[in-house]
Amino acid sequence: MANESGDGTRAEVAARVVDLQRALGTVALDGALLLHATDVFYYSGTRQNAALWIPVDGQPAVLVRRSAARARSESPLPDVRAFPPGRELAALFGRARRVGLCFDVTRLAQWEWWRKHLPAIEFANASALVRGQRSVKSAAELEVMRRAGRKLAAAFAEIPSFLRAGMREIDVAAEIEARLRRAGNEGSPRLRAPNMELFTGLVCAGESGADPGAFDGPVAGRGLSAAYPVGPSLRAVAAGEPVFVDYTALFEGYIVDMTRVFAVGELSPDLARALDVAIAIQDELAPRLVPGQVPADLFSRAADRAEAAGLAGHFMGSGDDAARFVGHGIGMELDELPVLAPGFHEPLRAGQVVALEPKFLFPGRGAVGVENTWAVTPRGGEKLTPLPDALVSVR
Repeated sequence: MANESGDGTRAEVAARVVDLQRALGTVALDGALLLHATDVFYYSGTRQNAALWIPVDGQPAVLVRRSAARARSESPLPDVRAFPPGRELAALFGRARRVGLCFDVTRLAQWEWWRKHLPAIEFANASALVRGQRSVKSAAELEVMRRAGRKLAAAFAEIPSFLRAGMREIDVAAEIEARLRRAGNEGSPRLRAPNMELFTGLVCAGESGADPGAFDGPVAGRGLSAAYPVGPSLRAVAAGEPVFVDYTALFEGYIVDMTRVFAVGELSPDLARALDVAIAIQDELAPRLVPGQVPADLFSRAADRAEAAGLAGHFMGSGDDAARFVGHGIGMELDELPVLAPGFHEPLRAGQVVALEPKFLFPGRGAVGVENTWAVTPRGGEKLTPLPDALVSVR
């Protein structure tokens, strides 16, 4: 097949490769071997089953297990080949002796296989280089995420038209997911962390929004079984309780994330107040999403605001199950850098994208909060999920 990549994709991939090669040179690495599918896609333009070798100087090579034909049609890189026999790999890597590998996503069996076939090479951790570069979005990437945000917001805007007391959480989820799928949603968001999975999003009615769970976020949902303990359950929506809707959408390879709270009838005053505090925390942090801000300081500001409101014990969860962040990077994966959390002191950079999500959980009653996807700019956060944040009461 002929290569069908447009000039935009070609320029994006070329710039990414050059930036990584420059970074590799600063830490005395002879190249990077990328095995994680999302990393391979970012630097090659194809999500086929492949490895990607990027030497510090020279042309990358895409090594495809399946399908080489499709990879050639998708990737703008000139060297796309079927995965070679192990005995030929040493020649491909030439004089390289110190090679970067993303240790955070490389399985031990993979590492041992490559060490066996490349015994002269020392592997060093290149995760920080790759994740740091990927965290900063280009103008083209940001435009894709703006389009995705508008589609996700449009699906949320339709929720009041079908939300009714007596609907099960899974029924509400099905209505949202059908609308997103028809809009072109590509599926479940990719997560880099091991053992984390999420089927598109969460609908949690009442007390199920405060149930503890394994998912690395403030709200997990009950799910449908112990085998998949995340997301909507069979619980029915009741009047007067918070209906917590937290959904991702994946368009053109990029994820956006948004949360809103709905209620059939009136929400109790204390939960409504907690939602107002969450929105106020967001509105305080969003203008500070500027280059140079320290993520840990933004978390501290959010936690202080929750404490001042008398809600510290409910902020981002309760007890040992509370999440220790108030925002996370997002892009091709749901859990990218930066993280607005204690211990993250590297300043924000223009072009990074953050899902900002101040939330409060009340055991036995439910969850309230807000989440939007924001781009870091010199003028403060640019909201990529354009929908009003306030509680929506359905009559």
